Amino acid sequence: MTALHHDNAADTVDGHEVTGDDVRAAAAELHERDAVLRLSEAEAAAMAVTIDEGDEFPPTPVDETMIINMGPQHPSTHGVLRLMMELDGETVVRTKPIIGYLHTGMEWTGEELSYLQGPTNVTRMDYASPLFTELAFSLATEKLLGVEVPERATWIRMLMTEMNRVSSHLLFLATNGMDLGAVSMMLYGWREREQVLRFFEKVTGLRMNHNYIRPGGVAADLPPGWRDDVLQLLDAIPPRLDEYDILLTGQPLFRKRLQGVGVITAAECLALGITGPLLRSTGYAWDLRRDDPYLAYDALDFDVIVGSYGDCFDRYAIRLNEVRESLGLIRQILDAMPPGDYRVQDKKVTPPPRARIDESMEALIHHFKIFTEGFKVPEGEVYVAVESPRGELGCYIVADGSSHPYRMHVRAPSFANLQALPHMMHNGLIADGVAIISSVDPIMGEVDR
Repeated sequence: MTALHHDNAADTVDGHEVTGDDVRAAAAELHERDAVLRLSEAEAAAMAVTIDEGDEFPPTPVDETMIINMGPQHPSTHGVLRLMMELDGETVVRTKPIIGYLHTGMEWTGEELSYLQGPTNVTRMDYASPLFTELAFSLATEKLLGVEVPERATWIRMLMTEMNRVSSHLLFLATNGMDLGAVSMMLYGWREREQVLRFFEKVTGLRMNHNYIRPGGVAADLPPGWRDDVLQLLDAIPPRLDEYDILLTGQPLFRKRLQGVGVITAAECLALGITGPLLRSTGYAWDLRRDDPYLAYDALDFDVIVGSYGDCFDRYAIRLNEVRESLGLIRQILDAMPPGDYRVQDKKVTPPPRARIDESMEALIHHFKIFTEGFKVPEGEVYVAVESPRGELGCYIVADGSSHPYRMHVRAPSFANLQALPHMMHNGLIADGVAIISSVDPIMGEVDR
């Protein structure tokens, strides 16, 4: 792939260290650039030109800019995202991302639910990769509890999340192609994603919003035949990725729509708190799986895919190649999957096996109390982060000794990454705005949580 290389230095870009001074200078430059439209709804309405009856044309000066809205119903904003844009002809002068149209109050809801019910809630935040939010919540809860999950549960979690990374990036490739006019890519990407979702349905019972990764392990062990299903996916997807390369990567029109569009630097990303493929597209090789390992990623061999230019093409190419890396990780996980329990055998945290409920009154009472009252978590606070397909996904929990969090906050990568939109769209064409939004790959469920 062009514009891609592998870099083992997490704090350097092309051999040059990104320092704190670089980040501060980038933050000052972003402020001076004046790319963010700081205009209220009332001010925007006052700028609107009214046409009196009998006026054939409004008395508008030639050099006046125009305020327009894109979304929240626009199909290319990838959800209910609204962009207020100031245009000078077809050039985007300033942009204001407006969120909140999908607000669900999931963090507040999480403070009213027990720790056992928590994954059911957080799995609906990033609905394209729900297993990652379940994982972050479960790891935070387990850290507060001081429990260590069985080795098999850890490797099952890695298998499922890497499969979810594949399905999420396939969804990006499909919608990114559609946004740029490659309608056939939407069909192909959706087709391969369906294969992964069918595997999820077989394992968890659901295609999305699984509630599969839970504090203490996972909801159920892998079903019979799971290994053959995974091997079938590992054989089927790589040839399709080669077809995507032919269809998109080398296509002149596709490259012209993406190369040099929506450029951002590593220092600017760090100043804005941007992570994931957006940060790695600048050449900054930061991946929590390698740089702050969790689960058993330190036992696996994989590359951190980075770009060179920080443009839309790099972000597309990174995600395409991350699918290949995830498939390699899955193959290693298959070879190393250990036997054993899929959840901790701790009566304070784990409900009894379903068969025991029909045989024992104590088991029935235990089951009833676990699912009605939940389990108590010692006082404390914790923050745990994982590498989701969109960047650093963190879960912060404050526990007060009860069976539900006193405070819960999710550090959603899409929320932070949306800050980049005004700066990447500044002085670009409005036609490039769709490509830039698509390259960010935002999921509004985790933005408006």
